[in-house]
Amino acid sequence: MRKPAVDIGLCTLCMGCVEVAPEVFTMNDSDFIEVIELDSYPTDKVDEAIKYCPEDAIAWEEQ
Repeated sequence: MRKPAVDIGLCTLCMGCVEVAPEVFTMNDSDFIEVIELDSYPTDKVDEAIKYCPEDAIAWEEQ
């Protein structure tokens, strides 16, 4: 299974991923973007978030 991952070292908290795919990405209590645990991830939404991430901080990981 593939899962999206956010490199918090690159992330500038622009919130674009949360706007594009709020069912996948969220801002946690520590003010970092995190991936919501799901059984499967909507490929089209995650790919769109990857495409629009200005810092290329989002990528697919194999589980």
